[in-house]
Amino acid sequence: MNHSHPLSLSRLKHLAAALGPGLVVMLADTDAGSVITASQSGAQWGYRLLLLQFLIIPLLFVAQELTVRLALCTGKGYGELILQRFGSAAARLATATLVVSCFGALVTQMSGLAGVGQLFGVPVWQTIAVLALLIFAMVCTGSYQSVERVAICLGVFELAFLVVAWRANPDYGQLVGQLHHMPLGNRDYLYLLAANLGTSIMPWTVFYQQSALIDKGLEQADLRAARLDTLIGAVLCQVVTAAVLVAAAAAFEGRGSMALDNIPQIAEAFTAVLGPHTGRLLFAVALSGGALVATIVVCLTTAWALGEVSGKHHSLENHPREAPWFYTAFGLILAAGGMLVSSGINLVRLSIATGVVNALLLPVVLGFLYWLAHRELPEEHRLKGWYGAAVATVFTLTAGIGLYSGIAGALG
Repeated sequence: MNHSHPLSLSRLKHLAAALGPGLVVMLADTDAGSVITASQSGAQWGYRLLLLQFLIIPLLFVAQELTVRLALCTGKGYGELILQRFGSAAARLATATLVVSCFGALVTQMSGLAGVGQLFGVPVWQTIAVLALLIFAMVCTGSYQSVERVAICLGVFELAFLVVAWRANPDYGQLVGQLHHMPLGNRDYLYLLAANLGTSIMPWTVFYQQSALIDKGLEQADLRAARLDTLIGAVLCQVVTAAVLVAAAAAFEGRGSMALDNIPQIAEAFTAVLGPHTGRLLFAVALSGGALVATIVVCLTTAWALGEVSGKHHSLENHPREAPWFYTAFGLILAAGGMLVSSGINLVRLSIATGVVNALLLPVVLGFLYWLAHRELPEEHRLKGWYGAAVATVFTLTAGIGLYSGIAGALG
């Protein structure tokens, strides 16, 4: 009797159980900030930043795959490992980097969602109040698995951007021609290059995936499935971001270099392709999906990280009465972000500036990640040899480009 079928079915079930954290963090990576930055890139520079989106895929996978190794082979979170390896001063530096990145990302997501509400005549404060209450209630009443399922369902709506890019009918001759023309001497171009890097490789994506893998209860045996999960997420993330850029470049073609100032202007790229009603609705659904996932992820990331470096290890499996620190941190971050958004801050400028700040933080993030993977992993999974040298080279170049383009663009 052939027993291969039950065995393969068992493996499929095991694979399905391990999937989730990588996909969620990559769906969150395609957040409101990424959409805004990609839209501005397309409107201002056409297809000249399109190649960068695909070059980021292997970089994104390599960085997040190291977090997978660290989580499953050590059973410890990113902040906890830094505290253990480098001491409290380094842990505080890493946590401060994370909090800055998370808060900027949170404000960006909530601003994006408030902008979507404005498209349909809903006041900002009402959108923010309802959003904050719903997210906090969901997190307080659910386990990690339930939050993960909700996040994936919301993130699926981001696929709408692929439809828009296809319907935009881009000029492929112009697209190919502009890929060969990258004005690296232009400070505005460098600023957006840094923002695109900073909205892809972020401190909170590293912290989140490592903590989420642990919270889900995955072990070293799940390493292969978790890597596949991360690869699928990285490809999907950058393909969606590229689609946003293509849609914006096609929609604003012929208008010269155009700076976008608000969500309705970005939505114009979608209404131009699909019509005023369908385009606006599809844009709202797609942007909201990524922004809601990212809102959940950045709040959880900050709470997890603060808990790790303070020695208070709590997770979504704990009731709020059992883990008041965890849920208080989550609620305070959510409330602070909501109040700032309701103050009327400029969404587009903030989003791009947040991406640039993340790019400037790359040396810290990638430096800690490399050394932890080089020192803290068991021998068979340690970052070493030719691959270790290649990763060191890529991380150094990426951090250097992020610093140079961010500083040069900001000074310009």
